[in-house]
Amino acid sequence: MGIHPIRFLRIMGLLDGLSLITLLFISMPLKYFADLPQFVTINGSIHGGIFILYLLAIAIVQLRIQWNIGWSFLAVLVAFIPFGNFVFDSKLKRMQPLLHIKPFPKQWLVYAIIFFSFFDLFVQLPIMSTYALSVGASTFIAGIVVGLYSFMNTFGNIFSGIYTDKIGAFRILVFGLFVSVASLLCYQLVDNTTVLLIVRCVHGFSSGFITPAAFTLLANMRAANEQGSGSAFTGSFVGIAAIVGPASSGILASKISVANVFSLVALYGLVLLIGLLLFLRKTQLPKREKKKTSETLHWNSNLLKAYGGAFFLMFSQGVLAYLLPIYVQDLGYGSRVAGTLLSVFGIVAVLIFILPTNKIFDYFNAQYTLLIGVLLMGIAQIGIGLTSEMTMLYGILALYGIGFAFLFPSINALLIEATTQEIRGKAYGYFYAFFSIGVVAGSSVLGALNLVGTPGFVFTGGILFTFCLVIIISLIKSNSSLLKVSRKENLHQS
Repeated sequence: MGIHPIRFLRIMGLLDGLSLITLLFISMPLKYFADLPQFVTINGSIHGGIFILYLLAIAIVQLRIQWNIGWSFLAVLVAFIPFGNFVFDSKLKRMQPLLHIKPFPKQWLVYAIIFFSFFDLFVQLPIMSTYALSVGASTFIAGIVVGLYSFMNTFGNIFSGIYTDKIGAFRILVFGLFVSVASLLCYQLVDNTTVLLIVRCVHGFSSGFITPAAFTLLANMRAANEQGSGSAFTGSFVGIAAIVGPASSGILASKISVANVFSLVALYGLVLLIGLLLFLRKTQLPKREKKKTSETLHWNSNLLKAYGGAFFLMFSQGVLAYLLPIYVQDLGYGSRVAGTLLSVFGIVAVLIFILPTNKIFDYFNAQYTLLIGVLLMGIAQIGIGLTSEMTMLYGILALYGIGFAFLFPSINALLIEATTQEIRGKAYGYFYAFFSIGVVAGSSVLGALNLVGTPGFVFTGGILFTFCLVIIISLIKSNSSLLKVSRKENLHQS
């Protein structure tokens, strides 16, 4: 019998706590009071390596013990507090006999694949335009290189949706991961603009296969009464990718080549591909009765709201990515401030996704939470354009994060309500095609209209408010129809 995951976590936690204490109370004083900086270098490297193993131990516990994810976040938090690991260890020691190892949760592998898909996207944001220029592209071609990924993603999304329903999500995920990994490694071969454009086409198209298939697989694994909170929890991986991706690629690109950054992402994808083949090959979903006639996708009200929400969510994101760095620079701050502002929105959204607040989406009508999300994002967009005070901007970005957190699970829940398993793959294919189109439209529309600064944010807020009005009108019509049906039934009974 192997070591218990909690015991492994306790060992790594104590080592991490010990290395932190020696760093803070021995190595740091030696650096500043005895002019011996080499101790910080050595101790810091050891502490960094132990911390990575500690994070791995937390991940193993989360997968095998499957405790409340709040404990995992607490385990990470105490690692930054001197003596925190030792206090937490006493709690873990009492908990260990009560926590039993559970079967490997296959849905976590799908979560990891979703994280990979969005991490792959967000890693590109800070480095792709400069990388294109470095291989000889003009500024115009560099813009095409950046947008080409999302453009080709759209076609991949649609094909993925169609064939997920025909041959199953597993085969689509294998194909998408395999070709994505290969295309990421092909950046090593790029030495001119033509080769870069070809690689971008293949990369964008193949990556487009992953997300619809993964979301379809998760939706079909979940119980009907958990779709809202499940979609919210899934959204946390998108939010984490949005926080971690740009920061990690920016740091790595300053130390290694851009091609090597993509190769590291490819390595992560390869690990997932192996895991997919090992653990999900024989996954059985609930059996469905075979129908003689194939079901078609009906573009009903809920589905249209889901697609509209997907488009305007990413339209707003495209605007934010395009305008916020320029706006912050005009206010006299650097790119680091823009990055922290975007991190605030991501952190707030992720907290709502993973905390018990995600149960909101199981109890409330997804159309109402959709309306709240779009409304808050619209208010935040206008608020950004009308604010120059940095403290206020952080608060407004937090409000934007709340809106994002309400919007993302709502559109997923609406799509799931509007579809059956037979057509859900195709529905998700179109869904993420609208995502991809929205990203391109957000920045390109404002660029074409030459809207920067306050006018750009106000324009975007107005667009979101217009979509709010459409949702309200639809809700009024829907409630009116239900009221008429209810009156007719009452008259018939009387």
